[in-house]
Amino acid sequence: VDNKLQALDILFKELDVTKDNLTQQFEHHSKTLASQAAQDEIWTAVLALGFTSMEFNILYSYVIEVLICLHTRMLQKLPELVRSLPTLASVLRRKAKNKQVRIVWESVLEEYGLRERDVTALCTFFIAHGNKAEHYAANVRRMYIKDVTFMITNMVKNQALQDGLLRAVQVIEKGKAVKNPENQRASLKELIPSIKD
Repeated sequence: VDNKLQALDILFKELDVTKDNLTQQFEHHSKTLASQAAQDEIWTAVLALGFTSMEFNILYSYVIEVLICLHTRMLQKLPELVRSLPTLASVLRRKAKNKQVRIVWESVLEEYGLRERDVTALCTFFIAHGNKAEHYAANVRRMYIKDVTFMITNMVKNQALQDGLLRAVQVIEKGKAVKNPENQRASLKELIPSIKD
């Protein structure tokens, strides 16, 4: 009887270990699926945007300026890695493997009030629309549209993409994004740039 109890005890311990391993695998798989679903959602939202070419150019200008800003700041903080980090894509690849790059990346994001999720949304926008968009300088952007945040909050329905674009505008306009972008509504009169004779 003692031998059978010991054998059962060993069997239950093995089953517990197997259960724990399966639970960990399930949790990892669940996180992976959730991440893929979020990425699919952002891609769908980016590809479904109904902006005019001018509006795309304005948004692209903010997006590209933020991505350049992030890459430039990384190079300033890691001057010894300038040659091995020629693009933002190289930074994003290296941060997964290099602790120093990851720590600096996180500090740069914090410095600008951005999150990983924002960068993912901005990179997705850049990949989807960068090949057909033009960069507009700040004065040209203001000439075409007075309140880009109004345009974003009204036309971008995906929350992650909306937050990323709003934070990009804040970083470029104010130097840093606020933690919770405010959905400020402007009147139509405020949106139309005044035309001077």
